Amino acid sequence: MSRTELNAKIKELRELRRMADELAAEIETITDTVKQEMQVQGVDTLTGDDWRATWKTVQSSRFDSKAFKIAQPDLYGAFVRQVESRRFILA
Repeated sequence: MSRTELNAKIKELRELRRMADELAAEIETITDTVKQEMQVQGVDTLTGDDWRATWKTVQSSRFDSKAFKIAQPDLYGAFVRQVESRRFILA
């Protein structure tokens, strides 16, 4: 790929990311509006013609690896593993 083609691809990628950020912000705004309406109505479910929105509290359990590392450092060390990955950053 020539430098000109690469520059064009990076420019296109930047524009697509900008558009994605704008869409994500708009999605968040609309979502917050719907949640606010649910609070006003005092409900956790709203339904429409062809949709249903729910916003409920969910309980979940997560493993606290930081606390485990402090409480059981030897056991933590026996089960920890190194992972290699690659990160793409465009600046």
